[in-house]
Amino acid sequence: MTLSRVTKALALLIGAFVFFTAAFGPYESMVQRAVFLALVICLGFAQYPLGKDSKWRPFGLAVDLLLVAAGVAACVYVVINSDRIMSELPWASPLDMALTVGLVLAVLELARRTVGIVFPTLVLVGLGYAYFGPYMPGAMRHRGFDAYYITETVFLGDLGIWGMLTGVAATVIAAFVLFGALLLHTGGGQAFIDLAMRLGGRQAGGAAKIATIASGLFGMVSGSSVANVATTGNFTIPMMIRLGYQRPFAAAVEAVASTGGQIAPPIMGAAAFVMAEIVGVPYSDIIRAAFLPAVLFYVSVFVTVHLVSVKRGLALVPEDELPKWSRILAPRHVGPVVAALTGLGIGLMLGRSIATSAFYGISGLLAVFVLTQIGRLSFAEMGKRILSGVEDTGRGLVIVGVLLAGAQVLVSMVNLTGAGVALSSTIVSLGGDSAAIVAVLVAVVCIVMGMGLPTTAAYVLVAAVLAPALTEVGIPVLSAHLFVFYFATISVITPPVCVAVFVASGIAQTNWMPSAVEAVRLGAMTYLVPFLILLYPGLMLEGGAFAILDAVLAGLVLVVAIPALLSDYPVTGSRGVDRVLLLVVIVLAAWQNSWTPIVALLLLLAGWQFGRRRMIA
Repeated sequence: MTLSRVTKALALLIGAFVFFTAAFGPYESMVQRAVFLALVICLGFAQYPLGKDSKWRPFGLAVDLLLVAAGVAACVYVVINSDRIMSELPWASPLDMALTVGLVLAVLELARRTVGIVFPTLVLVGLGYAYFGPYMPGAMRHRGFDAYYITETVFLGDLGIWGMLTGVAATVIAAFVLFGALLLHTGGGQAFIDLAMRLGGRQAGGAAKIATIASGLFGMVSGSSVANVATTGNFTIPMMIRLGYQRPFAAAVEAVASTGGQIAPPIMGAAAFVMAEIVGVPYSDIIRAAFLPAVLFYVSVFVTVHLVSVKRGLALVPEDELPKWSRILAPRHVGPVVAALTGLGIGLMLGRSIATSAFYGISGLLAVFVLTQIGRLSFAEMGKRILSGVEDTGRGLVIVGVLLAGAQVLVSMVNLTGAGVALSSTIVSLGGDSAAIVAVLVAVVCIVMGMGLPTTAAYVLVAAVLAPALTEVGIPVLSAHLFVFYFATISVITPPVCVAVFVASGIAQTNWMPSAVEAVRLGAMTYLVPFLILLYPGLMLEGGAFAILDAVLAGLVLVVAIPALLSDYPVTGSRGVDRVLLLVVIVLAAWQNSWTPIVALLLLLAGWQFGRRRMIA
């Protein structure tokens, strides 16, 4: 059997495992996690072989087989001994240590092949810090832990690699990755693009607005900025360039819009499910809290694109290139999407688990897909599309699985050594117990720590290390986690390690630096939204109607004023006056007071009215 067939078979096996456990419930926690991780390890080394197509592939094959054997042996050992491990919390033996080393090496090597060297290096640093703690300087010193104790923490219990993050990956996230993959393969992807083209194509900056809508819709399903750019960017970026958009601008629009999909309900990517588990609140609370911030983000991008498009005279998409509404609303196009979201919503309203709700959505979309395609596609073709979605699920779960298993090891070491508490205390000390200063320091550190990491891994890291600093100065737990989540997310568009911009620039065939500058301008509101969450609890739909109204008013003023300032859009007709006016409006809108957003809105409207009269005169 060729490697490609092995990969396909393993991907289908993982997809079937996810579907079965979503439908009938997971196995006992350690068994579920160990089986899932064993499958991920097998598929990962088949999908990312060492030395592929090179003359030293035989050596690479030997390494791959050795690591697979070590990783799977450790997982099988845990499945067999799960009851004993959880009831007795046994002392580590030399065999346990050997299995732990083999499993961790397998996971970290897969992480290196899938997302690069940064993440596995961080995990190794965490393990090294736990062992060499007595030799560290100053405040970094701790008593240290021997190899046996580290093995017991990492392997022989549910605080290490078998902890909550791996559990979320093996259940909730796995179910939603399957949900998203099947949705895209049964017509949802084309439905998103068609709807985006129809809604945005004939407006100013139509192609950029198409990219914004399509990438937002894809991002909610895919949960990965980079994967989203690679998927929708291959369609939207060439369209923008063909219509005369500058290449850096086209790349930036796609990168920013793809990033926004991860902060937009109802799915929000894998990190949101992890957040629900860490914070200990229902996932519906995360969705509710993130709704208005996501709206502000996309309104801001739309306004920026519109103002830049009007100023530069960017072309519309030709009418003959846009799909007709009759095609967009045809049951075969929108039926699976509507059925999927309806099934998901019904499951959540009935109080079912998130994974079971995802199963309801999957069942609905598959049923409607088959019914609406009878007579158009053969059953063989329908089966092929469904199996392609299941196969993509398995492939996508490799990255999710190794990242969260590795992140769980890192988090266990952070908790074991008290590194998170120490860093949080340092930040609070530097901030002088001022919530504003602490928030700024945390934001900067979040962006730095998130650079080069996928969003889920970045969030897990900053949530463990930095969120406690915010809660220590009186910020509510959910607000603190949303704050660090946003900054971990936007690290992918923030120079110098802006991986989403790198991918988009590659598609646009342009230098990444101008694209990064454009991306920061387009996503400027995203850098402010987390601070607004702290200033205005109403932005999370808390505090009553007046608090929500106040937050919405402040947000709407900012999503107009900030893009106008950054694009030098004429308001009064005098550039100097415009800049002063917009700066004053921004400060007033961001000021935590019930009246200042109203004053800011009145100033903005007065400036615009003055400008219109001046133009008429």
